[in-house]
Amino acid sequence: MSRLYALEYLTCPGVTPSELVHIAADAGYDAASFRLIHMGVAGEPDCDPCAPEMLRETKRALADRGLIAWDVELARILRDTPASAYERAFSAAAELGCTQAISSAWTDVRNDGSFVTERFGEICDLAAQYGLTVNLEYPAFSRLCCIEDALDVLKRAKRPNQGLLIDTLYHHFTGGKMADLARVPRKWVNFLHVCDTDHVAYDKAEMIHIARDARLYPGEGVISFAAIAAALPDAVVAIELPNAARSAELGHTEHARRALEAAQRFFTEGAVSRAA
Repeated sequence: MSRLYALEYLTCPGVTPSELVHIAADAGYDAASFRLIHMGVAGEPDCDPCAPEMLRETKRALADRGLIAWDVELARILRDTPASAYERAFSAAAELGCTQAISSAWTDVRNDGSFVTERFGEICDLAAQYGLTVNLEYPAFSRLCCIEDALDVLKRAKRPNQGLLIDTLYHHFTGGKMADLARVPRKWVNFLHVCDTDHVAYDKAEMIHIARDARLYPGEGVISFAAIAAALPDAVVAIELPNAARSAELGHTEHARRALEAAQRFFTEGAVSRAA
């Protein structure tokens, strides 16, 4: 079966869910992923993505362009935010047809593992009511800052609808190895976030800058995508590739198209053998 390619919101930040669908279709993607949970950061669209009219508009766009909805973000694990805060977004995501959700932990206390696990389990339990699998990500500058941290939460949470989201940038930043990926149960790897970098970037400020504004197309940097593609042959490829300069120069659609074409050179069937 051929891989499915999804366009993540952060590749084209600032657009509405329906606009993202049209960009994804024009750029050649199979699916679109949505930020239905506002993060309160600059540049987010001034709209309610879960409003009934916005959902109708997005559903029409998906149907008209022949795309599927893939994931919803971001159900953050925060000390003062209960899992129930995400119910409206999960309900909207299910209405659009999403099957996946993303979560990550943003608490400051290093010995709060039991809280992170408990809150992640609560998010999974809520998401299960809407047919969503919750994929735990480990951004290099978050509370779970390496693959072992995230796997520890999953091993203790033991929810049937849990998964691990591997972002190739964060895996590189945290010094992750291919052997680390080989140890992950395949049932937990539903999709990858894909982009490249030419930096090691262990400095937190530099990591944040690259992650939010300066990711590269696969093959432009130092990440071994052929090896990742071979190790995870069934995972959906979700392009999360914010690059402010290229979006400004090329426009969102052309930027998204070039990111997709670069990824397909490694992840499309037969590409691994050609890259070897």
